[in-house]
Amino acid sequence: DPSLTGKYRIVAPDLRGHGASDVPGVDRGYNDSEAWADDVAAVLDLVGKPAVLVGWSYGGAVITDYLRAYGDQDLAGIVFAGAATEVGRGRPGAQPGSAMVSVMPYVTLEDLDSAARGFTEFVRGMSEAHLPGEITQRIVGDSLRVPWQVRRALLKRNLDSSGVLASITVPTLVAHGRLDAVVDPAVAEYTHGKISGAQMRWFEKVGHMPFAERTEEFDEMLLEFAGLALTGQAQE
Repeated sequence: DPSLTGKYRIVAPDLRGHGASDVPGVDRGYNDSEAWADDVAAVLDLVGKPAVLVGWSYGGAVITDYLRAYGDQDLAGIVFAGAATEVGRGRPGAQPGSAMVSVMPYVTLEDLDSAARGFTEFVRGMSEAHLPGEITQRIVGDSLRVPWQVRRALLKRNLDSSGVLASITVPTLVAHGRLDAVVDPAVAEYTHGKISGAQMRWFEKVGHMPFAERTEEFDEMLLEFAGLALTGQAQE
């Protein structure tokens, strides 16, 4: 979006083990909160501070990893977009939606056919809007590109972020689709309730991908929040 790129430097890094990033062995940091924190810190060192961190889906939990290790002194603001903020069975910040529950037995398997079927169903459940085939097929391909051992390691973590969320002092925005079937909307309510002064933005009739389902609305929201956060004017 030129309105964003014309004003801000936007960097979208792939998480370790994903996309074009390196894929360390399964014993190399996937269960280590400090490793995830150091990854985010390295990106911030590269792009400059203060910055607004935007975390989608599992990226929300990675932001809490960073906060646990480094605090929020180098941040101007945080956006949790359709984001989990914890990991582990029974964690209120990790409550899965119906689409996530249905594919959980399949997406961590080594067998290609099982994983492919699982991710195909998973992607169908990510969005309430009809997304072009090019986009949905790309998501399935990107998901399968992540080694199955990495997928399994990510979901085996046990992460309580209640104290970390309560300690956030920078402007924070929680944005979530009302019909999110991957990260249950109750997670957004939990996250919002833990952070003093946090803003809550619901996307009606939207699933797990507000930036794809309501792109213009999402970008306008992000532009407004970043402008206020970076000038120290963000308010509840």
